[in-house]
Amino acid sequence: MRIWAVIPAAGIGLRYRSEIPKQYLSLCGMPVVLHSIDRLLEIKEIEEIFVVLSPEDTFWQNLDYVHPKLKTTLGGSERSQSVSLALKELSCKAHEEDWVLVHDAVRPCVSQSDLQKLIETIRNDDTGGLLAYPLSDTIKEVDDTLFVRKTISREELWSAMTPQMFKYGLLRKAYEETVLAGLSVTDEAGAIESLGLRPKIVQGEKANIKITHAEDMALAESIIKARMGK
Repeated sequence: MRIWAVIPAAGIGLRYRSEIPKQYLSLCGMPVVLHSIDRLLEIKEIEEIFVVLSPEDTFWQNLDYVHPKLKTTLGGSERSQSVSLALKELSCKAHEEDWVLVHDAVRPCVSQSDLQKLIETIRNDDTGGLLAYPLSDTIKEVDDTLFVRKTISREELWSAMTPQMFKYGLLRKAYEETVLAGLSVTDEAGAIESLGLRPKIVQGEKANIKITHAEDMALAESIIKARMGK
């Protein structure tokens, strides 16, 4: 089983409102993105990790972080563009039946147990799947003026996370066809769904948070320190 990993890290984090892209902010003494990379480097099945950077990135070169499995490539302004470009970069290495595991640069708290659970669950699946967790809050649909239209049943709703893991050939085809169709997708599962396929959900820990707002950093720090026994 061969797995190639892609970490889209070309975002500028507009919602975080920081002069430094959030993937480079310090978390427990090291940049957020390095936490995400280190989690994937612990998975022996991964051949290489491609970190996808913005062409305007001026931060990565200052990290002085080197590993034989770690590569960089340039991405685009949207996540889907970055992943698609990384898949093209992989074309000379990956086989159609190899797996590609895509993980957000700003999900530094993914656990090893979740990573292994995803790989073991998906490795014999024909399509692939993703980590997610069931929603527990009451969900409201609102209009443009923030008045509630209706309450939505949460029983069949799950919050998608990463990593997301799909066959290389299938994922590349999915992204190529979404571009041709002019579709906008926000994750790999969405691209796969556009082919009429059904990704498998693997329940993950809610602690696998995505750093989107400033308050998420404090939560991520508490999660990491708890795992370190501090």
